[in-house]
Amino acid sequence: MTALHHHPARQDGREPLPRVPFSTVDEVTRHCLTPREPETVHIEVHLPGRPDPERLRTAFTEALRRHPRILMREAPGPWYRWRYEWELTTGPDPGVEVVSVPAPGPGALDRARSRALSEAPPLTTSPPVRLEVIDRVLLLTVNHTALDGPACLRVLATAAELYGGRDNSPQAPPVRPPADEAPRGVFPETGGTGFARVARVARGAPRDGGANGMLVAELDVPRRPKGAPYTVNDQLMVATARMIAHWNGERGGPSRPLRITMPVDDRTRGMDMPIGNGTRLVEVPFAPAELALPTDDLLRLTAARTRALKALRRPQLGRGAALLTAPVLPVAARSLMARTARRALAPWTSTTLLSNIGRVPYPLDFGEGVGTAQAVWFSAPARMPRGLTVTTASTGGRLHLALRWSAALLGPDDGARLRDLFGQYLKTPSARERFTG
Repeated sequence: MTALHHHPARQDGREPLPRVPFSTVDEVTRHCLTPREPETVHIEVHLPGRPDPERLRTAFTEALRRHPRILMREAPGPWYRWRYEWELTTGPDPGVEVVSVPAPGPGALDRARSRALSEAPPLTTSPPVRLEVIDRVLLLTVNHTALDGPACLRVLATAAELYGGRDNSPQAPPVRPPADEAPRGVFPETGGTGFARVARVARGAPRDGGANGMLVAELDVPRRPKGAPYTVNDQLMVATARMIAHWNGERGGPSRPLRITMPVDDRTRGMDMPIGNGTRLVEVPFAPAELALPTDDLLRLTAARTRALKALRRPQLGRGAALLTAPVLPVAARSLMARTARRALAPWTSTTLLSNIGRVPYPLDFGEGVGTAQAVWFSAPARMPRGLTVTTASTGGRLHLALRWSAALLGPDDGARLRDLFGQYLKTPSARERFTG
């Protein structure tokens, strides 16, 4: 657990609010924020019925109190302070509209999605999230400097239980299949691409305006043969790698290794789930020759590689980031160092990020008249130099895919082409586009 810091009494005589130091992920993200590309996570829940806004506002506000770590704002401090800290509050700040109901009508959901990609809830007010109710859709926007998607989904599950009075306990996670050896002659370890410059997603036809574009689609969950040593996550990883290799090949890009960042989340999913940025990031490499392997061989190789990476115990963003955020210099100096390192290491930044939430662990059952979630989409920020993120979750036996890209790199037609390639390599050509923006 993160230690709480108590500060001297305030001048107004009231008890000071407890503070929590930024984690490594929080601090690195805070250092590298850019107004052009807000760091947001978008969570979109589709329900069969329409929730009552006032009941939902009451339930969600109470859910925040039951997970008090989400009630926080960045504590003020001088430029020479040694740490950024979160100040924990007892409730939403006065004047903060956590739950809102935008004007209905055609395009309301599209506009809400656009806001989720371009307007981050401020870090200076508590909590750094907002929930919009658009007919039968709940759209949660999260400032990723403070919180991640799984943590906010936990809070939303608590709100569903408070709203509908039904049990929203998490289901047991799926069991990973037994280990298997990688194909002979193929490097199974995690460093197969060495220090080579990695492939970037080739530029498409970007459209001016906005920070990120997004496309969401619904696909079939890929079938996994009984007893196969690989998981659905491994299948998604292979589909992502081949999608990008194919896309780059169509544009005459050089043949370079791919590296795909994969969040790993070891937290429990119950009421005691730690709230914040709790995932650690690992990078899954693919040499160009590996992507030409038969699919079954590539899946087995990927399974061996992801298994080895998940078993590693390392800091959230690696030892380099942990060293960079050690409080041995004031935050202003560390901020300059972090931004300089980010620019210098851009050629070696991973090609893309694949965040697979997996089967949504909660029913998200809001009770009679509203019902259980029929679809849940997530999307992760897509700042350059990656410029593209792939996020997946499964609900009701369907796979919900979100492709999100930097508007400086790709446009809507590019997103549709990438979706088609992803479905092709996942062997689910029946993808149905729900939105392009």
